[in-house]
Amino acid sequence: MYSLSKRLCAEALGTAILLATVVGSGIMGETLAGGNTAIALLGNTIATGAILVVLILIFGPISGAHFNPAVTLAFAIRREITLPHAGLFVVVQIIAGIAGVIIAHAMFGQDLLQTSVNVRETRGEMLGEFVATFGLVATILGCVRFRPDAVPYAVGLFITAGYWFTSSTSFANPAVTIARTFTDTFSGIQIGNAPGFIAAQLAGAAVVTLLFGWLLQDPET
Repeated sequence: MYSLSKRLCAEALGTAILLATVVGSGIMGETLAGGNTAIALLGNTIATGAILVVLILIFGPISGAHFNPAVTLAFAIRREITLPHAGLFVVVQIIAGIAGVIIAHAMFGQDLLQTSVNVRETRGEMLGEFVATFGLVATILGCVRFRPDAVPYAVGLFITAGYWFTSSTSFANPAVTIARTFTDTFSGIQIGNAPGFIAAQLAGAAVVTLLFGWLLQDPET
């Protein structure tokens, strides 16, 4: 067990790098795609899925590599992290996510803090966030139970798929959602739409955690 300070540092570094990748690859993709949104989304997808594998491999042994308040909520429900520590994880994730957005903007010579005007407000997109977060947490819990060595690859693959099969492009992360309100680029979300996304994400995480608490119990003899 690593010290709390090291675990929080791992969460901060991982979440910041994740957001720098999400926003930075969105800017790069949109710049190079010549107006083709599908190509821009593909570039955004590949970079995000790939960096998740790397980050979980690096930071998983230290903090569990949550990088996501919904994942932290799931482990708090399972009593695998205390509520005070979970609260600290969430605060660090949110602050680091915003820092990652600022880093991406700085790399591409943009205003450091922006306000997104990208509207994502339909009920279908809210359902997409519930489904995306349900699937992400299911992936983590199932792999932790049966194939812990596969968690990094399974998470990266799920998010890669989620970008394309969900209507919302699979944010699946309240810290990511908050951070993306501060970028008026390809990956942004209007701040007024963020609460609906976050509510759907937390609901998806809670439901799947309770369901898998039953499903993943030892088989009856």
